[in-house]
Amino acid sequence: MPQPNPELVSFLRENGFSITKQRILVFELLVNSEPLSVRELYELSKDSIDRASLYRTIAVFEQLGIIQRINIGWKYKVELSDSFAEHHHHLTCVSCHKVIPINEAELESFISLVASSHGFMPIEHQVEIQGYCQHCSPEK
Repeated sequence: MPQPNPELVSFLRENGFSITKQRILVFELLVNSEPLSVRELYELSKDSIDRASLYRTIAVFEQLGIIQRINIGWKYKVELSDSFAEHHHHLTCVSCHKVIPINEAELESFISLVASSHGFMPIEHQVEIQGYCQHCSPEK
């Protein structure tokens, strides 16, 4: 079993949740990873977690704000939230469903400028740009 992330351990305990092998495994699979579907998480777990436990873990993590969903049509992928990973946005391919994380300072400045011009104080935001990746582009 991997050494549990101290921030995760502390966060789970503060919220009254126990530290389980399954929770540690799901968290570790998402660290430094592109967003993953439940199926991808299950396949990466190499039979270390059953599907029911995986869905329960995802539900708990989502409830606590450890992970966030990225909706792709009627499906979704999950990734660590800004509390556990660097803030970023996404480019999502509508053909192959690849999700490409982006972190652009100019985009953050633009979001702040727009919010400020409306007298709005944002507390969080997500930007997802949908289109075609370089492999799926119809112009290729």
